[in-house]
Amino acid sequence: MTKRTWLVRGRWFLLLGAFLFVLAGCGTGGKGTSDTGSPQASTPSGGEAAKGEVKIGLNLELSGNVSSYGTSAANGAELAAEELNKQGGIDGMTIKLVKQDNRSDNAESANVAVRLMTQDQVSAIIGAATSGNTKAMIQLSTENKVPVVSPTATAASVTVDEKTGQVHPYMFRACFIDPFQGKVAAQFALNDLKAKTAAVYIDSSSDYSKGLAASFIDTFKAAGGTIVAEESYVQKDTDFRSTLTRIKDKNPDVLYVPGYYEEVGLIIKQARELGYTGPIVGGDGWDSPTLLELAGKEALNNTFFTNHYSSEDPDPAVQAFVKAYKDKFGKTPDGFAALGYDAMYLLADAIKRAGSSDPEKIAQALAETKDLQLVTGKISIDENHNPVKAAAIIEFKDGKQTFRTKVQPE
Repeated sequence: MTKRTWLVRGRWFLLLGAFLFVLAGCGTGGKGTSDTGSPQASTPSGGEAAKGEVKIGLNLELSGNVSSYGTSAANGAELAAEELNKQGGIDGMTIKLVKQDNRSDNAESANVAVRLMTQDQVSAIIGAATSGNTKAMIQLSTENKVPVVSPTATAASVTVDEKTGQVHPYMFRACFIDPFQGKVAAQFALNDLKAKTAAVYIDSSSDYSKGLAASFIDTFKAAGGTIVAEESYVQKDTDFRSTLTRIKDKNPDVLYVPGYYEEVGLIIKQARELGYTGPIVGGDGWDSPTLLELAGKEALNNTFFTNHYSSEDPDPAVQAFVKAYKDKFGKTPDGFAALGYDAMYLLADAIKRAGSSDPEKIAQALAETKDLQLVTGKISIDENHNPVKAAAIIEFKDGKQTFRTKVQPE
């Protein structure tokens, strides 16, 4: 074979290789076509999924001291994703959930977020259940430009920087915030319970508890009420008797305990054992079956808490959700389950309106959400990335949660 023949064949192989390279590029990237000839989505960095799939991360408390919250929220999100996929997904994209356990720990929540954003390349994250674990993702969401939708983190600082007042661009939530919840609780104590004096017992290690307490105190005092005692405990305390004795001696008309169920259950039990018979009011952190186990049904009589929905609400959409949840998990969904469910539908609506699984486009669509009907009510996202929605008051009667009333935002 001559040198010229080798050169000609060499050039032919180079041209063939270049042609195949371009053909391969058209088939797998950009707006090319798949093997079936249908349009195929691009796969740039930052979470854009392959056509036919959108990845959503779940960063939730599946173990640890508030595992009841995270498990319920995960169940709700999984039910919603299953329903959406049965309906054809989101614009033809199947939802793939990547579920991770943050172990009810702030540092682990950040670790999980890093894995979901950088390794799993999710388009968005649902989580966490608590404010502290959600705030651990703020900087990461900004740096990676991946939206985070917490089902149940109610601290105002989740979406807005406390010092600068700047909105965190990729942080959203499906629940109302602490100031609204604390205000509703104070108004209920004043107007429905006719309380003129109140004692407040705060978890000083919790942003959630401190936020609710501050709003309750401000609203109660502004309306002419008197705060006769402000006491505190820290997470994982188990003996509250000495502090409760001091509170009982002040004889408050109402005791406000905005904490999480593990401590609250013991506080209510011990308060009743010490002879305090007055009403006790709290926030959505009470919403767990474990509260009944810890406090006992008799101790829970004459107690109330603000929540995001009631399974007894006769609204057909609520009852359809309750039935679907019971059919799948064999129990009545609590507020955390309802909000996990709503968080998934909130994201699905944003992804559909964005017309993309690109995280930045999803974040923009989330911010523009208006009058979206969900299980916990019709919501619009305000300028601080918080939903404008109603709150429910739940009352315990013989160990059973009963719907007392609903309060619309003013």
